[in-house]
Amino acid sequence: MFALDATMSRQPTWDFAQSIQGEMFETTAALGGLDVQLVYFRGFGECGTSGFVSGGRGLAALMDKISCRGGRTQIAKVLRHVLSEAKRARIGALVFVGDAMEENADHLCALAGQLGLLGVKAFMFQEGADAAAAGAFREIARLTGGAYAAFDAGAASKLAKLLAAAAAYAAGGRLELERRAGEGESAARLLLSQMG
Repeated sequence: MFALDATMSRQPTWDFAQSIQGEMFETTAALGGLDVQLVYFRGFGECGTSGFVSGGRGLAALMDKISCRGGRTQIAKVLRHVLSEAKRARIGALVFVGDAMEENADHLCALAGQLGLLGVKAFMFQEGADAAAAGAFREIARLTGGAYAAFDAGAASKLAKLLAAAAAYAAGGRLELERRAGEGESAARLLLSQMG
């Protein structure tokens, strides 16, 4: 699952996110590929999902149809959707990119705990330095056995590497992430250092 905050605060980096998401697929091609479902929220209560796509072009086409709109975060809707999907079929990981958290953190953590029990690790990537988001994202990652990392809008390559490392985990598991860390990939080492 690839989940994105598409509220107005993310508009400056939305186009950038579209350009780098293809690296997730390139990273996993040698591992047999990766099927991804896009989940996003924006506007007044809008939370959308796509079907599963297996290539970078398919995901890019989906993202190209989405524009950012003003609204509050809806992370709980994303987590509930992932829970529902994980009860039907194995979900390799949840990768979330956002910059804010305007919800009840305890409620989000309860949902994250349920994800953890189903074996779905959340990789929470935060744009910027909002303290409330950082605390909630870290705890969601911890409760699922996943990982948290922050980046700023000027660190395009850092987000690209984090997405690639999370995709490698989703497609090849912990052993693939360990292999990449052993080859010196800093993003893989960062994620492994936090994973339970």
